[in-house]
Amino acid sequence: MSQDQGAWQVFGERTVYDNRWVRLELADVQAPNGERMDYHVVSLDRIAIALVVDDQDRALMLWRYRFPVGQWGYELLGGLVEQGEDPAVAAARETVEESGWRPVGESEHLISFEPLPGQVRAPVDVYLWRAAEHVGDPTDTEEVGRVEWVPLSRIPELAQQGKLLGAGALVPLMYYIATR
Repeated sequence: MSQDQGAWQVFGERTVYDNRWVRLELADVQAPNGERMDYHVVSLDRIAIALVVDDQDRALMLWRYRFPVGQWGYELLGGLVEQGEDPAVAAARETVEESGWRPVGESEHLISFEPLPGQVRAPVDVYLWRAAEHVGDPTDTEEVGRVEWVPLSRIPELAQQGKLLGAGALVPLMYYIATR
């Protein structure tokens, strides 16, 4: 199938709901089969994630509970990119706030992705650091969890067990392991 044959035609979008955290839009679209319909699209702000790996081949992670899915698991550190903020700066800021560890040195852009492109716009940028220094306790009391340095050798097992929460942990960790 050519790209022209597989493309959807968009005639317009209108916002149904909008707040700081999520925007719901209805798009007037025509599918490749010719059917025209209203299509729901959820839009989220850009997220920046830090993958901090130390010289012992461990990743800095947060073990926490996520109530929307009713699950405990490991996540990488990160969060919303503020208006006008560089995503790498946001990833470093969120790491300090959530863990009390400050990434050291220059970041390396690791990967960017859209985790659910069928109905959700949620751009994610991941940055890699190879060191961090402990600067205190976490200051973000909303992101409560247990901060751990997790051996990278455990990542495939944790993924298989469903203990890595979300694409924001799975994609960067699996990509890093596969390409290093």
